[in-house]
Amino acid sequence: MPYVSNRNLPAPVRAHLPAGAQDIYREAFNHAFERYGRSDEARAHRIAWAAVKRKYEKGSDGMWVRTSSKSGSTNIAKPRSGTR
Repeated sequence: MPYVSNRNLPAPVRAHLPAGAQDIYREAFNHAFERYGRSDEARAHRIAWAAVKRKYEKGSDGMWVRTSSKSGSTNIAKPRSGTR
């Protein structure tokens, strides 16, 4: 079922992810749930975790922290010039 707010997320998600990461998880889960439906809820959870991992990483204490980007780049692939 889609999550209306972060308070509705599973307890492990709330316990370990900071608010920003919870927002990412909730939005990604809801989008995937809408796309794939109730019959594939596990897939929606996998997609949500993948979305979190693009911006956060698990610290040594088990809590998730935002990754630092030294070059300011994103994880989105950019097309090479001259290719097509």
